[in-house]
Amino acid sequence: MAASVPLKHPSAKALRAAALGYPETVEGFPWGHSAFKIAGKKAFLFMGADENGGFSCSMKLPFRNEEALNLKGAEPTGYGLAKSGWVTFTFTAKAKPPLAKLTDYLDESWRAVAPKKLSASFGPPGGR
Repeated sequence: MAASVPLKHPSAKALRAAALGYPETVEGFPWGHSAFKIAGKKAFLFMGADENGGFSCSMKLPFRNEEALNLKGAEPTGYGLAKSGWVTFTFTAKAKPPLAKLTDYLDESWRAVAPKKLSASFGPPGGR
């Protein structure tokens, strides 16, 4: 099943590309949204777009959850995921999301669900 609304926002496209750069990452489309999983098992990023060109993304942030919730457009993820540190970010089509920060959070989210051996073998993107 394909995503119901394609990602149009440049930051959404950049975040998607960054997610696909992690080892063993696969993208699926449950519920009409993108779900990025390690080896098709554990999700570390969910993304969806709206008809107006905006997008939302959800990540598991066990260490910087409170920090992330202070960003504009951030809220605890629904469906009971917030109690495990998940945060959802929502941006309009004209928004200028803090892409560097989101990419940094993406790394935390991937490492939070990746097997320890895999995480240890993969350095942070960009040599951070």
